[in-house]
Amino acid sequence: MVSVKVDKVTVNIGVGESGEPLEKAEKLLLKLTNQKPVITKSKKRIPTWGIRRKQAIGVKVTLRGRKALDFLKMALEAKEKRLNKSNFDKNGNFAFGIPEYIDLPGIKYDPEIGIFGFDVCVTLTKDGYRIKRRKREKKKIPSKHKLTKDEAIEWAKKNLSVNVEAD
Repeated sequence: MVSVKVDKVTVNIGVGESGEPLEKAEKLLLKLTNQKPVITKSKKRIPTWGIRRKQAIGVKVTLRGRKALDFLKMALEAKEKRLNKSNFDKNGNFAFGIPEYIDLPGIKYDPEIGIFGFDVCVTLTKDGYRIKRRKREKKKIPSKHKLTKDEAIEWAKKNLSVNVEAD
């Protein structure tokens, strides 16, 4: 019950507007992950940025299982397997950004798409976390069983060979 594993990897591109840039971002995520992306919409209106409520402003893909681990390893290669401690939250999840998709190994520039960066968010869990999501008898995860920041850092160092640096 103490083994840490990757629950999901979410890849997100925030464009800030709908139209052609959103379509290009969608094409890029399809090319990188071989999965159909989902369009994300704004939750509130921000007039200074020209964003209306429920306007399409980004795309994301959720990867699970073997695909998630393979993509995560490829994305960490682009970051030279270095993360900061501030990339990890108190629940043991971590996230990092890639400024340009051409930093990924084996990916070449596509003039039809242009240059986009993206965020990679990794959700880690332990066995037994199902009790908070199941349909019957949902329960909270006891504090002694919750994943901590230090456990997640140790897991990343051991399983992904990541160097975690202080802020």
